[in-house]
Amino acid sequence: MGLNIDFNKEIKDLLGLENMVVTSIYHEQFQLLWVEDTRIIINLLTLRTPYLPEILIKLQSDYHQEEKVLIHLWEDVWLTRKVQVLSRLKSLLGRNHRIHGRSTVTRKLTKLEAESFFNLYHLQGAAGGRYHYGLFYQNELVVAASFSNKRNMKEKAEGHTSAELIRFATKDGYTVIGGLSKIIKHYVQMARPDDLMSYADRDWSHGKGYLSAGFQLKAVTPPVLFYLHPITLQRYSENKLPESARGNDVGEYIEIFNTGNLKYVLDL
Repeated sequence: MGLNIDFNKEIKDLLGLENMVVTSIYHEQFQLLWVEDTRIIINLLTLRTPYLPEILIKLQSDYHQEEKVLIHLWEDVWLTRKVQVLSRLKSLLGRNHRIHGRSTVTRKLTKLEAESFFNLYHLQGAAGGRYHYGLFYQNELVVAASFSNKRNMKEKAEGHTSAELIRFATKDGYTVIGGLSKIIKHYVQMARPDDLMSYADRDWSHGKGYLSAGFQLKAVTPPVLFYLHPITLQRYSENKLPESARGNDVGEYIEIFNTGNLKYVLDL
């Protein structure tokens, strides 16, 4: 199945407004977008893509071996999170204003403040969490992170506790050097877990930021199937489908998937 022409053209036009030259290239059966003079390749996936997750994983791996970053951009993500997609691309392309973490001040955020920030600046929006912190630059919130409660991990050792970094996002237009490490350090001093884990979306990331912060790659999770409502473009995992959609009614939903996640753990 070919690409949606409007999907293709709109991305080219909007990136062009950011003074980026985008060229269509071909790799076997794929039509891709290359941001010229960069390592960024974008694979546009329509909602009726015929490809299997394994094929997309191999494509990404092929480019990774060439030291290029291939992003799988689904049409529903573009349609519902366009501003966040463009922000993420500009960050990857080094188009942001760079400030150092030591120039920021760490403060606790309310749940509402954190959720509002993630809905504005994270590709997947807000996702709960128990503890929320932000980095402020000249009294402006530029980084936010949400963490879970500690959990006992008896399978690792008696008394061993683990927590999760659930969300991390930076305000559009900013790159905060050392921001991830600074906000993690603040949480760790408060909660004292024995390790901290987090996931990187494999459609978008090789986890470079986690590795820079001292995390280690511990596992690669398999692709996840989602059911997409064709009108609202809301994604549902199988166990979170609305009751009305279970059984025969699930046929109205579009089956899509991601390429899995990279699980990173920081031993403390």
